[in-house]
Amino acid sequence: MLTKTVATYARHRKAVQRGVVILACATLAGRLYRMSRRSHDKAETGERRGAQLDAQFVANMRRLAAIAVPGVLTREAAMLAAHTMLLVVRTLLSVAVATLDGQIVSALVRLHGREFVTGIVRWMAMAVPATLTNSLLEYLQTMLGLRFRQNLTEHVHEKYLANKTYYAVGNLDNRISNADQLIAVDIARFADSAAGLYSNLAKPALDALVYNVQLARNLGSEALFGIMVVIQASMATLRALAPPFGQLVAQEQRLEGEFHAAHARLIEHAEEVALFRGHEAEKRMLMRKYLRLVRHVSRACRLNVFYSMLEDFVVKYFWGAAGLVACAAPVFAERMPGALRSSSFGDRTRDFITNRRLLLSGSDALGRLMHAYREIAELAGYADRVAGLLAVLDDVNRGHFVRNHAEDIENEKTLVMQRGRVLESSDVEFIDVPIVSPSGDVLVRKLNFHVTPGRHLLIVGPNGCGKSSMFRILGGLWPVYGGTLRRPSMNQIFYIPQRPYLPIGTLRDQIIYPDSAEEMAGKGITDAELLEILDVVQLLGVVEREGGWDAVKLWRDALSGGDKQRIAMARLFYHRPRYAIMDECTSAVSMDVERIMYTHATALGITLLTVSHRQSLWQYHTYILQYDGQGGYMFSKLDPERRIALTEEKQRIEQELAAIDDIEARLDELENQIL
Repeated sequence: MLTKTVATYARHRKAVQRGVVILACATLAGRLYRMSRRSHDKAETGERRGAQLDAQFVANMRRLAAIAVPGVLTREAAMLAAHTMLLVVRTLLSVAVATLDGQIVSALVRLHGREFVTGIVRWMAMAVPATLTNSLLEYLQTMLGLRFRQNLTEHVHEKYLANKTYYAVGNLDNRISNADQLIAVDIARFADSAAGLYSNLAKPALDALVYNVQLARNLGSEALFGIMVVIQASMATLRALAPPFGQLVAQEQRLEGEFHAAHARLIEHAEEVALFRGHEAEKRMLMRKYLRLVRHVSRACRLNVFYSMLEDFVVKYFWGAAGLVACAAPVFAERMPGALRSSSFGDRTRDFITNRRLLLSGSDALGRLMHAYREIAELAGYADRVAGLLAVLDDVNRGHFVRNHAEDIENEKTLVMQRGRVLESSDVEFIDVPIVSPSGDVLVRKLNFHVTPGRHLLIVGPNGCGKSSMFRILGGLWPVYGGTLRRPSMNQIFYIPQRPYLPIGTLRDQIIYPDSAEEMAGKGITDAELLEILDVVQLLGVVEREGGWDAVKLWRDALSGGDKQRIAMARLFYHRPRYAIMDECTSAVSMDVERIMYTHATALGITLLTVSHRQSLWQYHTYILQYDGQGGYMFSKLDPERRIALTEEKQRIEQELAAIDDIEARLDELENQIL
């Protein structure tokens, strides 16, 4: 029976081989079609949750790859080409080593000493190009990761630091809560993962292809097909039992970002927390975020342990056993009835060792491909976060913000989705412009006022009424949700907050920010002129005290609150804009210094828009915009003397009214005593 079966197979061997190839191709095509249909259905129904190996992952990788490798004639493309060539060379060397291994063992069992020594010499000679190839591959992989990170970081910085996007991402859009984590950490991890994956995926794929072709020649396509059936069945089992690595990695990076942001927030507000003795509350909050991260990582490790055990068993032992059976099949086939026994013992040994070496190498390549599936899933997590960052930056640059708006009134939600007009003008004019916070709270439904150069505006009102919000709209930080805003170009509007921003750099940089020393020299301004500006704000001695213009310190700690506000005013006098927004910017200086600052600013022709409750500043303004805190306001000319007189009269009457309560209480007390 067995003899007839072997004879029948021998007569129809070519037909069987063609059928095997057709069946394999049809199976592969069907699997690819089902995968594409599942990805398409998920995209249409919106069922995608987290990072997955689907059409969205492919789209993310295409976008990120176009940034990481910007063109064919680039350094990155050349490095990829060199990396690919070295991978081919290493695979060919592996095949040559496998063949040489079989020849050495064959010479050993046949007791051919000269052939054995020649084989050892050839083995050592192959070690030189092999070790050089491995070292070059590691070097190119590291350099590719650096180049990918550099290109991605530069691309993100161009978007993140343009059009005040860095402000809008954290204040107008709430899809990203830790942009610093994404830019500084996730991009680096994506770049390293992508560079490593190319080597870890291309090398085993190339190895598997070359080894399978060689095995098909040595063992026959039927044996190779049997091995592939076993491998495909085991791979399907592993895929079915594999944890969602992409989702786990994306979630871990999100939790890492939240933990990092919590520590950064504590550092930023350390003084306030210390004064309130809030260390226990902050510790509880930090521990909650840390424990969430630890629980997630522990869960991922538990899932990974089971999968790693199953993967090692399948790849190292199950596939190894199948390979040994395939290698032994030609040897035992010679003992079957009707078979030709033409090979010698040495030839059989050589063929077995060579095929076994190829099968082990092929099994190792397939094992690395299986491990690469996990790496691809992790890469999907990084790609999902980095691509999500780019999508948010694109939306913000287009003026599209996503945030949970207030749901008090339907008209307010509609108002937030609208956009007004912004026109360039020499004046500042709000025409029916609503003051709306990013969360959708309408502070003023329609604001109207007009300020021309030289007509200074004082803005007063209770906290939370819209004073700072109006400045954010004027400064381009918040969108114009309706009406028309006429304003000069942004380089003609300068903002001075109550707590000035002091950048990292020299003392000179604090005065000329955001200009550089080269830009200052290009304007024809010298250090002597900067000294004259410091003399105006009565801060002339700071240069000598702090060690000269080129001294570099942590200026927010080195300077007092009053010195910081004087530095901010000196910065205003250096730039000499057309308009200056003064937001309680003299609260830490004396009235004499305040008078000098405002007098010099008006002398320079700077139109002032001031938020302050100091009566001493009224005399420097010609108009007043007063909010009532209930959504209303009043815009009118300011008569400082009359307003001061009215304020004093109001305070006197309030004191008299307060005294009436005391008089009535004393009267009641006297009546009780008389009775």
